[in-house]
Amino acid sequence: MHLIPTIPSRLPSCNGRRLIGASVLMLAGAALSLNAAAESVSSKDKSFMTKAAEAGHTEIQASKIALEKSSNQAIKDYAQKMIDQHTTVDEQLKQLASSKDVTLPTEPSMAQRAKIAILDKLSGNTFDKRYASMIGVSAHEDAVKLFQKGSTEAQDPDVKSFATKTLPGLKEHLQMGRELKQSMDAGKK
Repeated sequence: MHLIPTIPSRLPSCNGRRLIGASVLMLAGAALSLNAAAESVSSKDKSFMTKAAEAGHTEIQASKIALEKSSNQAIKDYAQKMIDQHTTVDEQLKQLASSKDVTLPTEPSMAQRAKIAILDKLSGNTFDKRYASMIGVSAHEDAVKLFQKGSTEAQDPDVKSFATKTLPGLKEHLQMGRELKQSMDAGKK
């Protein structure tokens, strides 16, 4: 049983109904093709993009707090670098998501917001140590794991390329975060 009628290869020009019917079918086919392209990103790839956006928002928000609260120049330098670089990555992710018809969150996850709220209540050396530990190390360990998985398991080639291209920068941030944490734990400024 055919649901779509067969269109003869030669449509008579005198029959307007056939031409209109053929045009409607071609437009419907084109619309289905566009929808299929927009929906071609797997749920796992959408999940990766969502988690990547949340992680980036976490880094940016926590680092803005660090710029306001910390008097430690090493913390401020690290925080500014995180804001600058994660904002750039966020823009690239937004463009990718837009091209794949994926809507991204505009803030960290609820669990990440809770961690930021805890961080926001701290001050002085306690803040600096927790920022280095929570954002410099822990958040970047999570991000590196996420992007490693995305770089090997993403099904969409553009999503896989984004993860692969972003991963080295995140590894660098993690290394810098570990060095910052060691410095804070040793009591150096």
